[in-house]
Amino acid sequence: MSITESDVAPPANEPPNPNLLSDNDLKHPPHARGAALPIFNPDFKAHAHEAALDELLHDAHENSIVKNWYARARVLAADLPDADALRSLAGNLKAHTLDHLDFYLEQFADSVEKAGGHVHFASNAEEANQIVVDIARRTHSRLIVKSKSMVSEETELNRALLAADLIPIETDLGELIVQIAGDHPSHLVYPIVHMRAKQIGEVFAKFFNVPFTDDPNALAEMARVYLRNRFAEADLGVSGVNFACADTGSICICANEGNARMCTSRMRIHVAMMGMEKLIPRFTDLPVFLKLLARSAGGQPLTQYSNIITGPKRAGELDGPDEFHIVIMDNGRSRILASDYRDTLRCIRCGACLNACPIYRKVGGHTYGSIYPGPIGALITPLFNGLEHHEHLPQATTLCGACYEACPVKINIPEMLIAMKGDLKLVGKDPWYEKYVFRLWTIGLNGKLRYVLGQKLQRFAMRHFFKKSKDGWLTKLPGLAKGWTEVRDFPLPPKKNFRELWRERGLKNTT
Repeated sequence: MSITESDVAPPANEPPNPNLLSDNDLKHPPHARGAALPIFNPDFKAHAHEAALDELLHDAHENSIVKNWYARARVLAADLPDADALRSLAGNLKAHTLDHLDFYLEQFADSVEKAGGHVHFASNAEEANQIVVDIARRTHSRLIVKSKSMVSEETELNRALLAADLIPIETDLGELIVQIAGDHPSHLVYPIVHMRAKQIGEVFAKFFNVPFTDDPNALAEMARVYLRNRFAEADLGVSGVNFACADTGSICICANEGNARMCTSRMRIHVAMMGMEKLIPRFTDLPVFLKLLARSAGGQPLTQYSNIITGPKRAGELDGPDEFHIVIMDNGRSRILASDYRDTLRCIRCGACLNACPIYRKVGGHTYGSIYPGPIGALITPLFNGLEHHEHLPQATTLCGACYEACPVKINIPEMLIAMKGDLKLVGKDPWYEKYVFRLWTIGLNGKLRYVLGQKLQRFAMRHFFKKSKDGWLTKLPGLAKGWTEVRDFPLPPKKNFRELWRERGLKNTT
């Protein structure tokens, strides 16, 4: 069914409805005029303390993240006879691709060019952004519509486009809200998972200059009308890539909104940006990952749209771009490939490890100081940007293993976080007191008499000298242990330990 202006504008004899916007209301959005873009702050420890006390954030996460986590478990169990075997297959396929990445990159580039596309290799973010800027200038494209792309977030493409006097418009609803709010995505899949309807309503009221509403349908309608007109005006579309098939040169873009299809088929020029790890060997391998991606992300069998694109439109075809460009970016990936952390490049950006992680649930994505938050972000952010700049991220874990159990390609995140904690010594970021604490601990554990004596002293001190609540919990621990009681209490040790109770009851001591 075609949409006309009468579908979104009130009749002439009725007063204007602020929830239905016409094109004239939205000619010059603030971000198109070069509004300031946000800057990341990598101070994880300080932001984690603030976020741990943010009840609104916790409420937003409970409303979506936790639900998605349980939905994943239900759908995997119900839909896939042996989900664990499928995860192993997906992990092995990604590992094989990484082992032979040079071969598959060359094969993919050849396949894209045979299909009529253009391949660009970028060694870093600046090169990738410049390639997009150059394509836009050469094709006289000033208004650029973008579907969701983590790589373009990584390169800060919007900042580069604005600096070049080009106008980037995010068309994914969550990314649009992030853009007009001057914010960052806080999740790999759900950019505004940290926001509630009231906050979004406040952002829209200010941006669109309309009365406040937090009605989801009204908010979606504002975005729909605004984006419809942007699609009609733009000439160049930028997308990400979920999977790239080396044998056919096809890319797959998974999305739950029709915006990705509009960005890639309606525009004269389509530029797809991908990290070089997004390759899979064959088109026939794609169903393995499609079965896992949406189920792992939020409990869906499939995303609403699975767009498979192979080159520009051909003679006689009505849809598709005149030019198709693929930008394949390294930006530190080859360095990771050569390290002990190469398995992090298996990641398919489903966000399942974020949904599972008790740390992420409490502190949210912004705390990580990177567009890659959560357990996988705690690894790849230091690998991309330098561990010396993100020394707290490897510590942002309980080592509970939930992220490993959730990962659809079986990345052993806990094991690598432990290894990265050891790497803190190499960059001079290990705490000065750590070796002394562990030395003292070793002395205490290295003999029965020392262990028993240390246990008695600790129990006596905690029961008699530390601050306690009325119900018998320790509310303030001293020294290095004080961080524990900043946000929660510590249990009071019992008057008698297990060994003493064992002896009192006349049981034979076998130790």
